Order: sequence, then C-alpha cells, then structure tokens
Amino acid sequence: GQPLGPRRLSLKPVPKLPNMEAFLDKALVKVKKQAWGCLAPELCLQAVRAATERPFAEGVRRERELFQVLLSSGQAQALQYAFFAERAVRRWATPSGASWSSAAPQPVRKAAVIGLGTMGQGIVTCLVKANIPLVALEQDLENLNKGRKAVMLLLEREAMKMEGGAQTLDFHNPARLQFTVDFDQLRDVDLVIEAVFENMALKKEIFHKLSKICEPGALLCTNTSALNIDEIASATNRPQQVIGTHFFSPAHVMRLLEIIYGRHTSPTAIATAMQLAKALKKVGVVVGNCFGFVGNRMMFPYVQQAVFLLEEGSRPEAVDQVLEDFGFKIGPFRMSDLAGLDVGWRSRKDQGLTGPSLPAGTPARQRHGQRYSPLPDLLCEQGRFGQKTGRGWYQYEKAGGRTATPDPWLLNFLSQYRETHGIKTRFIDQEEILERCLFSLINEGFAILAEGIASGPEHLD
Repeated sequence: GQPLGPRRLSLKPVPKLPNMEAFLDKALVKVKKQAWGCLAPELCLQAVRAATERPFAEGVRRERELFQVLLSSGQAQALQYAFFAERAVRRWATPSGASWSSAAPQPVRKAAVIGLGTMGQGIVTCLVKANIPLVALEQDLENLNKGRKAVMLLLEREAMKMEGGAQTLDFHNPARLQFTVDFDQLRDVDLVIEAVFENMALKKEIFHKLSKICEPGALLCTNTSALNIDEIASATNRPQQVIGTHFFSPAHVMRLLEIIYGRHTSPTAIATAMQLAKALKKVGVVVGNCFGFVGNRMMFPYVQQAVFLLEEGSRPEAVDQVLEDFGFKIGPFRMSDLAGLDVGWRSRKDQGLTGPSLPAGTPARQRHGQRYSPLPDLLCEQGRFGQKTGRGWYQYEKAGGRTATPDPWLLNFLSQYRETHGIKTRFIDQEEILERCLFSLINEGFAILAEGIASGPEHLD
C-alpha cells in the first residue's frame, strides 16, 4: 500500500544511535594515536561525525569545507612533493654520464643472501615476498639454524598478513628458499647480497671468495651502511659488478633502499639494483660513494647535536619529544636505542675515534680539532646497547623490550659527566633543540649536493 515514487535515502532524518558520542570519542583517540600529527585522518573522522549529527545536505557541505582545509594545507603540499620525489628518483644519473635512460638491467632469476643477522633476516624476507628464489648462507650450522628460525618466524607473520595465508608465500619449498653453509651453492646465482656486520676485512674476504665462485655476470651487492664500496670492490676481479645496496632496519618494513655506485660500477649493475628495488616494492635511490653515503651521513651531525644538547643540560626524552612533535616518527635517542648503540661504537672504533687505537693524550671531547662527545662510547662501555640489552639512552622492561622509560641512572651519569668536564648546565628551550638538530641535518644535505654525491634534492629527501 505504499506509493512507488522514488524514496531518497538522503532526505530521511538521520537516526539517533545509542552511545554515538562515546564511540566517536574513542575512535578519535585511536586515530590520534595511530596517525599522530596527521591532519587527514582526523578530518575524515570529523566528516563521519558530521554525517551522524546533521541532515545529508549539511553533512556533505561540512565534508567539502574539511576537504578545502586539507587541500590548502602544508601537509598536502608536502605529501604531493614526496609523491613526485619518489618518482623523480627513478630517473637516476651519475656524474660519469650513466643514466636510467640508457642502461638496461639484467634479469635476476636467483639470488643469495650472506649473513643471517637482523639485516640478513629482513632481506631474505623481502626477496621471498618478491617471489625471487634464493639461497641463504651462514658461516656455521649454529648461526644458520638460529637465522633460519628467525627468518621462518618473520615469514609466518608476513604470510598471515597476506590474504590467502601461507599458500601465497611458498617459503617451505627448498627450490624457493634454501639454507646452507656451503659457498659452492652460490655458483648459479644472478645476484648476491652480503649482509655480515660492518667489518672491512671480513667483507673483503667474502667478496674475494665470491669472485672465485660466482658466474662472471653475477652482481655482487654489499649491505653496508658506511664502508667504502671501492675498497670492497678491490678484493674482487670484477669491480664493475660490485654495488652497495644499503637496506634500512628493519629491512622487510622500511621502504628506502640506498644504491651506492663505486668508481668502477657499471651502468648495468646500477640498473639491475634499481630493478631489484622495484621488485621488492622499495624506493631505490642512487647515490655516490662517501663515508656514510647519504642517509647515515646526514644522520651523524643530527645525532651529534642531540648528544651535545645532553652535555649542555638537556635530557634524552626532552630532545626526542621536540623532534617527534615536529613530525619525526621517532626521536634521535629512541632511534639509537632501536638500532643498537654498538653499531655506531664499532664504526667509531674502526675509525680510531675511540677505543684502543685512540692516540694517548687525545682530549676527551675533541677529535681532529672538532668538538666530539664521548657519551655514546661511555654508555657502550657500560654494556648499554639500547633495546637489545634493555638499557641504552632509556631503560626498557626487559632485554629486547620496546617501551622506553627515562632512566634515573642516566641523569645521575650525565651530572657526574658534566662535573668531570666542567660543563655548566643551562636551560635549553625547544626552539634551540629543533634548530640545532635540523640545521645540522640540512647543512650536511647541502654539502652532499655540493660534492655531487646525490644528483638532486629529491634524492636527499
């Protein structure tokens, strides 16, 4: 008995739902936590809220207003810039004239990863997810079994995230993923990624071995975060096939892949590494060879300023808070704890900045005529390596814990340190923290551009 005319849903009154306010408030808290500092998710929630409170036409008007706010926001401009920057870096070029337009990649039908520490495990996971058959190699059975267990755990987790379960990730099939301690298994691979720890002698020994075993066309990649690619290549009979592929930790999560060419690296090798980045769904950025390349080289002065601020009277949580409020996902001290303080310590010992090779009589807070802070070295000497040991710049609930809480021990340690070195503490405001950390980062970026290590500002960003 109803008329058959159109019944427009948008003209009906909005039904009042029980507990709507409480539900939306709870959702807002969740959104703010997950997308901290991001405008769009919060405004989306406001649009949904308007839909529950107002008639349809008014709700749509409100949505349009919110959209206009986003359209003209700095965040929208920054996201558009990032979107185009990621595409710009695909068009790489080197000072010698090699470029994306003239170099063709080699096919990678089978790969290998050497070293199954944290980085190696993440890299293996990336390759399996990209459907590239591979061999994973460790130095002895004990490390191999430990690495295999960790890799399998990571892959189980990834398989659960993917629809269709483990069927889509064929990682139990030895033809797709094989674990071994035998270098001879690498005879037929097209590409090897070495991911052992940062030690030049060890890396050269491995590359010397690889150049005897692998096919002449195989690409030899090193996952180093700072070491000289040319020196590593000098241990082989094919420097043109050697290239740096610097993954960022955790390797199966972080999208950046720094691709470092040496003096002899061929354009084909660069194109192949870029093609690999694409297959792994990563953003490959081609950069030149210098200490720390681009990512870490810019990080050094940034973290160094953060440590200087501690010397002068600040606290790790204060510095981290300012930089996280500014928009960084994670502050410098929480980041150091996550990455492991021992990584930088080992590198500084190799450079002779600290440890047994430091010449006697070197002033504690100076190196090569520049200001230096021994604070990170002193923490490492105390066995405080960050999350992995449960103590670093912060303390954690246990070794391997994730929740950082300020450590009273550290505050005490800092005040003793300042006393020893006669440093007068002062109040440091948020602006000074932000400017000193950011400007040192930006200045290093300009130096990298000036030296031609990166071919454009988008590559740095």
